[in-house]
Amino acid sequence: MHNRNNAISSSPVLPPVMRNLPTSGLRTVPQRLKNLDYRSREYLTEHEVDQLISAAGKVGRHGHRDATLIMLTYRHGLRVSELVSLRWDQVDLRQGLMHINRLKQGNPSVHPIRGPELRALRRLQRDYPVLPYIFSSERKAPLTDDAIRKIVGRAGVEARLPFTVHPHMLRHACGYKLAQAGQDTRAIQHYLGHRNIQHTVRYTQLSSDRFKNFWKD
Repeated sequence: MHNRNNAISSSPVLPPVMRNLPTSGLRTVPQRLKNLDYRSREYLTEHEVDQLISAAGKVGRHGHRDATLIMLTYRHGLRVSELVSLRWDQVDLRQGLMHINRLKQGNPSVHPIRGPELRALRRLQRDYPVLPYIFSSERKAPLTDDAIRKIVGRAGVEARLPFTVHPHMLRHACGYKLAQAGQDTRAIQHYLGHRNIQHTVRYTQLSSDRFKNFWKD
């Protein structure tokens, strides 16, 4: 897979806090951490996405398929259920457009697909020419949710990322990247298919760049 340098950059990560204080036979009360610190890592950086795509492309007989699904999941903020349901009739390779049917009562949208994605999808179509679903198994059935999770998790291990990687981290990475790039919150909402803008605000709340033009001196 030759898409290492084509992955969209994402914003810096807020690492989870993990503190295990040693005890010397005394019972201690651990310091309460913020709610965010209890959570596992929520999203990936540009470099980590790049590593993930590269690693997926080197594993197994379906490396190109797996690297492509990671790229599309990230660039279009796809949920796993949206990814596995993607069909070739939703993609117009000539116009460079992809129709996304958002689930969870989300708003459907049409996304542009760029050079790296177009090249990857064209190759995928040559490799799997008669299948209706973009991402299919050897049995010619759409990949299952569990298969997607295994593919992404395996790529994370292969890339030697120091934490467990799951597909939804790619959707969050997309949201944080768009916020970091200064995109309008409403535009991000429509891009990710959120019905409730409160689900989108989380990305702008953690983007430090939203303050950069407050002072001009």
